[in-house]
Amino acid sequence: MRKAVNDINRCVACGVCCKECPRQAIEIYKGCYALVDTGVCVGCGICEKACPAGSITVSDTEEGR
Repeated sequence: MRKAVNDINRCVACGVCCKECPRQAIEIYKGCYALVDTGVCVGCGICEKACPAGSITVSDTEEGR
């Protein structure tokens, strides 16, 4: 299964990914970084393309293999 993962060290908490996510699977945690709800994320990649900091990547997870 594909899921979005955020590198919190690169994230600037701008919220662009939150606005672009069609499933509303991302929120800004305590104003510090984007937090992906992997239970809601479908791995569409829209957030990865929208992230200006390049902190989000969509990749395969071990779950579902």
